[in-house]
Amino acid sequence: MKKPFILQMDKVSIGDVSEVGGKNASLGEMLQHVKPKGVNIPDGFVITATAYRHFVSTSHTSNSKSQKGDTKSLADFIQSTLKGLDTKNLADLRKKGEEVRAAIRTAQLPADLEADIRAAYMRMEKQYGASVDVAVRSSATAEDLPGASFAGQQETYLNIRGQKELIDATKRCFASLFTDRAISYRHDKGFDHMQIALSIGVQKMVRSDKGVSGIMFTVDTESGFKDIVNINGTWGLGEMIVQGEIIPDEFLVYKPFLDNKKLDPIISKKKGKKEKMMIYAMGATPTKIIPTPQEKRHAFVLSDAEILQLARWGKLIEEHYTHVHKKWTPMDTEWAKDGRDGTLYIVQARPETVQASRDFTKLVEYRRTQEGEENVSGASVGSAVASGTAHVILDTKNIGAFKQGEVLVTGMTDPDWEPIMKMAAAIVTDKGGRTSHAAIVSRELGIPCIVGTELATKKIKTGDVVTVDTTGSEGIVLRGNLKFEKTQHDMKKIKVPAVHLMVNIATPDTAFEKSFLPATGVGLAREEFIIASDIGIHPSLLVDFEKIKSKNF
Repeated sequence: MKKPFILQMDKVSIGDVSEVGGKNASLGEMLQHVKPKGVNIPDGFVITATAYRHFVSTSHTSNSKSQKGDTKSLADFIQSTLKGLDTKNLADLRKKGEEVRAAIRTAQLPADLEADIRAAYMRMEKQYGASVDVAVRSSATAEDLPGASFAGQQETYLNIRGQKELIDATKRCFASLFTDRAISYRHDKGFDHMQIALSIGVQKMVRSDKGVSGIMFTVDTESGFKDIVNINGTWGLGEMIVQGEIIPDEFLVYKPFLDNKKLDPIISKKKGKKEKMMIYAMGATPTKIIPTPQEKRHAFVLSDAEILQLARWGKLIEEHYTHVHKKWTPMDTEWAKDGRDGTLYIVQARPETVQASRDFTKLVEYRRTQEGEENVSGASVGSAVASGTAHVILDTKNIGAFKQGEVLVTGMTDPDWEPIMKMAAAIVTDKGGRTSHAAIVSRELGIPCIVGTELATKKIKTGDVVTVDTTGSEGIVLRGNLKFEKTQHDMKKIKVPAVHLMVNIATPDTAFEKSFLPATGVGLAREEFIIASDIGIHPSLLVDFEKIKSKNF
C-alpha cells in the first residue's frame, strides 16, 4: 500500500519518526496525549518523508544533467555532487552545498504531491480562514535522536500565507536538508546523506509577533540538575533567542514546589537585554526585525502566573516522555503567547540530548591555578577552562580563515557557523543567552562558551592569546595563556561517610552544580554573597532608602 504524502498532525506519534521526523512526531504525540491534560498546542498537517523521497527520486532540474546531457534525478545529482567531499575544505563544502540547494529550489514538485499539499492547506483555510498564516518547519527523520541533535540544522519559515508561498517554502525546507552545516554535521556523525529524509510540519501560527515567545528546558542546561525548569523569553517571534540576537529574560522554577500551594516555586527572575524583536512583515519577506519599544525593553515578558503555567506544562511534557521512554527524559520546548488573546501555547518539544546522556557518576573539575587580567565577562556555558589564540570573525564569509584550536570571538552564531565551531577551543559571543545557538552547540561539543558579553568583539583582537574560564555562572575571558588543572572524579569510588556531610555554599549560583557532590545537602549559604551577587543592593539602602536619598549621596 502506498504511503501518504500528507498526514494530519494529530494522527502521528513518536512511533512515526521514520516517516514524519522527530519534530512532527513529537507534536503529534503531544496533541494526542498532552493537549487533553490542558496544554495548548496548535494543530496542522505533515508533509511526509515519503513525499520528500518521491520528490528527489522523480524530479529534475536544469543543472542535474550528466556529462552525456541526459537528465538525472535529484537524488542521483545530490549523491554524485557530494561524493568524496572533504567537509574541512570549507570552500568546496560551500560550493557543492549551494549546487545541491539550487537544484532542489529550482525543481518542480511532482504534480500529485503539489495537489495534496494544496488540498491540505485548503482544509486549514476552512478551519482558520482564507490565506491562514502558518509556520513551515523542517523535521529531519534522524532529528532529535539520542546522541545527535539536529536542532537548527534545517530551516523554518514563519508567516507563510497562501498556496503559492507554501509550495515555495516547502522546496526551501527540502533544500535546507543540504545546508553547509547540515552536510558537515551528518558527515562528522557518520550519517549517510541519502539515508536521511526530510518531513515538513505546517502548523497554525501563534501571533507571538504581537506577544512573546521563547524556549523552556526541564533541566538546568549547565549542571544537569533535574529539579529545575529554565524558561527564556523575549518580545515577538522566538527566532531572536535561537539566533542569539538578544539576551532574553530568564526564569528558574523549582519543580518539586510546583504542586505546593504554600511555597513559591520561582527561584529567580533575570531581566534580559531585549533591544530587538521580530514581527510579521508584508511582501516577499514574511518577517522583519525592529527595535523593541523602550517600555518593553525594561519589562518582564511573563507574569508570575504565566511562568508557573509554562513550568507546569513543561513538567507534564517531561513526565509523559519519561513514561514513554521508560527513563528520565528532560525536554527542550518552544513556547509562544498570542498577543491578540493572551493565550500561551507549546509549539515544539524535543528530548534534551546533552544532559540526558551524561554520566553523572563522573565529575570533571577544572581549576585555574594562575590569576590574570580580566578582559570581558558574560554568561557561562559548560564548566571548563581553555586557552588559545583569539580569532574575531563578524561574518560567515570569513570563516575559511579560522584555524583548529583557536578561540572563536563573534557577535553571535547561527547554524552556518557550525563547520568552524567544532574546530574551536572555546567560543565567546557579544549577544545571546544560555539557550542561544552558540550555547546549545557548544554544550553538545563539550567546549567552554561565554555568551552575552556585549563587548567581546571590541575588546578582544585577532591574535590575542586568551584564557576562557566558565567554571562559575559568570564566565570570564582573561589575557594570556594561564595555567589550569583538570581532574576527573569517579563518584562511585568515593565512600560517603556515615555522618551527614553538608557543604557550605559561598556563591549561590554554584548550588545546582554542587548538588552532585556526595553530600547530604547544604549546611550554610553565605547571605552576604547572595546579597552582593544576586540582589546587588546593600540592605541599609533598602531599609533607609528615603533617608539616604535625602542626603544626596
